[in-house]
Formats: sequence, C-alpha cells, structure tokens
Amino acid sequence: MDKNISVAEAKATFSECIRQVEAGSPVVITRHGKPVAALVRPGDLEHLERLRKAGPESGLASIAGGWKNSEELATILDGSSRHGQRDIVDIEH
Repeated sequence: MDKNISVAEAKATFSECIRQVEAGSPVVITRHGKPVAALVRPGDLEHLERLRKAGPESGLASIAGGWKNSEELATILDGSSRHGQRDIVDIEH
C-alpha cells in the first residue's frame, strides 16, 4: 500500500522513506494534503516513462518489455493484419 506523508514528515524521516521504497512500497509526498511527488524504485520509474512515451495512440506492442514474455506478444501483434486506425473517443465530453 502506498504511504502518504507530508513534505515535513518526508524531510524528517527520509532514510525510513528510502527503506520503504527499497522494500517495494512507494511513498507519496503531500503538501497541504495534495500529492506533489512520489518516491518509487528506479525500475518502476523506467516502466512509467516507457508507458508515457508509448501513449494511447501507440498501442499495446509499444510497451513490450514491461512484463515477462511480452516480446512474444509484440511479435504476434506486429504480424497481425490491421484494418485501419481506430477513432479515439473523448469520454470527458
């Protein structure tokens, strides 16, 4: 479970925060009750960056390498026939 702490608490307990992240638990840092930053493991950050770069328009194959045997899925998807681009639906309006 993610732990939420204030900036002041993070500053006072930074070593403990790092230990929690090393153990696999992200630490969310808040200011005035709103999340402003997060401490995560480097591997988690790399995964998030890969997802951000892929974007919704790149499709599932663009995130290959994110999980065990995903390279095989990417190969299958690359070899499948495509029938045009899908319309992106704006669900907020």
